[in-house]
Amino acid sequence: MKVGFIGISRMGAGMAANLIKAGHEVTVYNRTPEKARALEPLGARVASRIDEACGAEVVVTMVADDRALSDIVFSDSGLSEALAPACIHLSMSTISVALAEKLTEAHARAEQRFVSAPVFGRPDAAAAGKLFIVAAGASDVLQRLDPVLSAIGQSTLVVSEHPRDANLVKITGNFMIASMTHTFGEAIALVRKAGIPARTFVEAMTTTIFNVPIYKGYGGLIANEQFSPAGFAAVLGRKDVGLVLEAANELGVPMPLGNLLHERLSRLIDEGGGSLDWTALATLSAVDAGLPPSGGART
Repeated sequence: MKVGFIGISRMGAGMAANLIKAGHEVTVYNRTPEKARALEPLGARVASRIDEACGAEVVVTMVADDRALSDIVFSDSGLSEALAPACIHLSMSTISVALAEKLTEAHARAEQRFVSAPVFGRPDAAAAGKLFIVAAGASDVLQRLDPVLSAIGQSTLVVSEHPRDANLVKITGNFMIASMTHTFGEAIALVRKAGIPARTFVEAMTTTIFNVPIYKGYGGLIANEQFSPAGFAAVLGRKDVGLVLEAANELGVPMPLGNLLHERLSRLIDEGGGSLDWTALATLSAVDAGLPPSGGART
């Protein structure tokens, strides 16, 4: 397929590369041109403007937040103007439910198609084509997208025909990851205070009752204090927890733990940890317990 890809971040670079390797004709755009040009040796065409990436059957967007995606879609010569009727905007960013609804309506007015398909996974999974994709949109459009999605992820779960639902599932999943991270932080602080090494505790948990990849991966990062370079920065984690709280408020669902996590991530950022991996949230519990670093490198 002819694919436009907008947003060559650490995640987007791996995703776009896998599309090229799968044989798709890919045009890439990024606000920082050097990141896009890094894909030229693989066969990517580099666009100098957003509209130059829109002469495709599908345009994938993978950007940091609502503001970035809104600029890409609604600016002069943005997606809403440049994308031809019947062409697909495949949004793979973690965005708000409200923006997903706005995009659905805008693309429908322009007779374009829209699918939300945010992903679970970190940059290493993106590079390996092993992301988990949560998708929502019209069934006929999702069928057309199968060659694209299968090149990017190891599986795609379709949750409904309403794009907003995929975004709600994604941000709720990220809320659960943040909750796990904070729980690990408190638990590790407790056992370390008693003299038990963090690595020993994490191994005990992840080889028994929590013997699943996400606990092993995140637990290892926390135990080894491996917070830089960030696979997912704390500022983005706070953004996603904020999106969960916005959705919960709209639906009338109290989320006291969500409020706590937002406060804790805000504290981490205020104390200079905004660019660290969001697993550094666990360090707050160590600090509050009066513990020194256990040997890993926070920065």
